[in-house]
Amino acid sequence: MSTQFPDPVGPEAPRAADPTIGRLVNDAVSDVSTLVRSEIALAKAEVSADAKKAGKAGGMFAAAGFLAVLGVVFLLHTIAQGLIALGLAPWLSYLIVTLLLFVVAGILALLGKSALKNFKGKPERAIASTKQTVEAVKQSTSGEVTARVRADDPVDSGATATSSAGGRTSIG
Repeated sequence: MSTQFPDPVGPEAPRAADPTIGRLVNDAVSDVSTLVRSEIALAKAEVSADAKKAGKAGGMFAAAGFLAVLGVVFLLHTIAQGLIALGLAPWLSYLIVTLLLFVVAGILALLGKSALKNFKGKPERAIASTKQTVEAVKQSTSGEVTARVRADDPVDSGATATSSAGGRTSIG
């Protein structure tokens, strides 16, 4: 009496509707490309909207600054007219206001000069950090770091050890 076993089912042949691996990869690359382009477009739209708002704000600040300068001019003129009302000659009143402006300008210039004494003009921390990075890259490409790591921990780096019989056996 013979026992019959069902024929093992082999892998099914690909159907014509099934996409190939190449097609799947192509679709994935296309989808990623579309997603990246969409994200870039969104970022551009957001930046452009923010730039418009910043432009409006900048224009308003410029107008406020211009009006403040005009206000200072009129204030100085008012001070000169007040001195005239106190009985000074008009030319003397304006001379006093002008000298007052020069004194304030001189004080501001001296304060600015003292503030520049602490100005270094170069980003020293960034330069030092960049030098350290360059040195680390040089060391990693020269093999020094790898040699040091292997010397510090020979087991983890795939070094070989000598067995008790005198032959070499691989560790790890």
